Amino acid sequence: MMFNTPALVAEIAALSDAYEKALGENDLSALDAFFYDGAETVRYGVGENLYGAEEIAAFRRARSGGSPPRRVLRRAITTWEETSAVVSLEFQREGSSRIGRQMQTWVLTEQGWKIIAAHVSLMAERPETSSPAA
Repeated sequence: MMFNTPALVAEIAALSDAYEKALGENDLSALDAFFYDGAETVRYGVGENLYGAEEIAAFRRARSGGSPPRRVLRRAITTWEETSAVVSLEFQREGSSRIGRQMQTWVLTEQGWKIIAAHVSLMAERPETSSPAA
């Protein structure tokens, strides 16, 4: 089994960067295109569980203003063979001390690389970052 071939890691990194750009711009068409268009696709969000590309697209369209602005703190990419990859990243939303996490499983389809599973979560406030009690 081949892991992390440099060319494939670079290709997935470019896709991850493009996803982040689309997310920041709330480019719904681009965001839809990143996900595999099928009932098999799953996205667990901070406050929602979505099954299938249609539910994911409907969620994005119902959310006013799109995703809160964020910056990526750290990213790890793992690829195996030439058909699968996982992108794991930590992010921080503007104005928040909480750390967010996102994992995406990418698969190579006839339509190109697509996200088949995603999970987004926010970590609890750490005691050293929360405000003192009044």
